[in-house]
Amino acid sequence: MHSITFDHILPQVFAKRDDLQSDVWRNCVVFERGKYYLLQADSGQGKSTFCSYVIGYRNDYTGHISFDERDVSSFKQSDWVDVRRLHVSYLFQELRLFPELTALENVEIKNSLTGHKSKQQIMAWFEQLGIADKVNEKVALMSFGQQQRVALMRALAQPFDFILADEPISHLDDGNALIMGDVMMDEVKAQGAGIIATSIGKHIPLPYDQIIKL
Repeated sequence: MHSITFDHILPQVFAKRDDLQSDVWRNCVVFERGKYYLLQADSGQGKSTFCSYVIGYRNDYTGHISFDERDVSSFKQSDWVDVRRLHVSYLFQELRLFPELTALENVEIKNSLTGHKSKQQIMAWFEQLGIADKVNEKVALMSFGQQQRVALMRALAQPFDFILADEPISHLDDGNALIMGDVMMDEVKAQGAGIIATSIGKHIPLPYDQIIKL
């Protein structure tokens, strides 16, 4: 996948609003593979809605979303499964980890779908992110900041053309945010992928090509 196009998309919830000042809603914006985008939004401006549209969880909008000029309205469920498994990796704001499993098991569940990374490579991520001592600890016993790092590893443990990172560092100090950004950038560059990061405040420090207001 080389591009994601939002062509005059308007969420139904905003249909009666005439005060929207957005670079996305009611406009045409193209996200290109290999480029890095920061999507800044105030609370209530549709950040989570945008992410849900990209991965096909919702379709309550007017306008057209296209992947490589193919309108997603034609997608079957199997098409969306392929998108999420091979093309768009989503780092959820709410993380969506399995609390009863260990940190390593959470990453390996995702990696097992494609065999994208070796265990040695995954263990190297744990070292880089400063949680090597948490490999075999259940996620439920980890802090939210530690869980964010596990969620990042899980998101990176698959092939992707774009990584969609929703508020990825909200509970990290600046030092750990920098490390998390470095780990993400290493994998993104290795895959020649693009980044779409969202933020309503603190954002992951990356060399963004474009900052877009939602």
